[in-house]
Amino acid sequence: MTSSTTELPRPRTLSDVKGWFRAVDQQLFDWFLSRQLDSQQTGDLLELGAYMGKSAIFMASYLRDEDKFTVCDLFDSPAEDAANSKEMNKSYSTLTRRAFEANYLAFHEELPEIIQAPSQVVANRVEDKSCRFAHIDASHLYEHVNADIAAVRDILLPDGVVVLDDFRAEHCPGVAAATWGAIPTFDLRPICITGTKFYGTWGDPEPLRDALLEWLAGRDDMWHEVQQVAGYGLIRITGQKATEPKQPASKYAAEKPEPVVEAPKPAPAPRAAATRPANVGPAKRRPSRARRIAKDLLPPIVTRALVKARKR
Repeated sequence: MTSSTTELPRPRTLSDVKGWFRAVDQQLFDWFLSRQLDSQQTGDLLELGAYMGKSAIFMASYLRDEDKFTVCDLFDSPAEDAANSKEMNKSYSTLTRRAFEANYLAFHEELPEIIQAPSQVVANRVEDKSCRFAHIDASHLYEHVNADIAAVRDILLPDGVVVLDDFRAEHCPGVAAATWGAIPTFDLRPICITGTKFYGTWGDPEPLRDALLEWLAGRDDMWHEVQQVAGYGLIRITGQKATEPKQPASKYAAEKPEPVVEAPKPAPAPRAAATRPANVGPAKRRPSRARRIAKDLLPPIVTRALVKARKR
């Protein structure tokens, strides 16, 4: 969003959209979503927690004409206003939501289905067994994340993929507890993890894991290993050097970026003139290096004679 509350963003590239979406996770989103399209896997897309739309814009690039994309976020609305979410969607559009919409429409012709409400409402607003890919990035509270996972378990198709954000961030212990707890509690099956996101499924993870390992073996910008977690082979991926996949194109791409105007640097303060204390006489001149050496080397009688001659 711009500094002025009356202006809406005009992103020229995806990186211009505010948000957190690392290149390694962009690569994995691309891999999972492209694989689904290549295999003609049916189903819609779902995102819980959108902020300014960075990951939503990316996900929408993998929509087919018959697919539906649902985005659920509170935006600026207080949680207690969600008692009647339909009315809130009509009456309480916020600046953050307008910024999300402006960002999204810079890359795509139509907005997704937007639910401006707490993520818990998706259980009643999205059909069961309708989605092939879901991204959970809403609340950081354990109870809410746990409820989001339970809702997505019913919404996701058996062979669909769910992604949980911030599962290992130190300021989000509730997300970590809910994510790992979902393996024994909801029978969530892990596929892989990155530094910020957990990827899992309620279907058979083995075909996805095997294909992912083959893909990773051909890349030199992502390090990976396999660890055993709860009886499943979990791929751990480090992608600090990962390159970005093909980016969605913005309709503002040809616009020139606004010039950055730097504030003028303050002029250096004038140096204060050196002053001598009032009761101190003229400064004595330091003897030259040659004189000091002569004084040290010549016999004292010669030195005294030179000093007397200099005084005269």
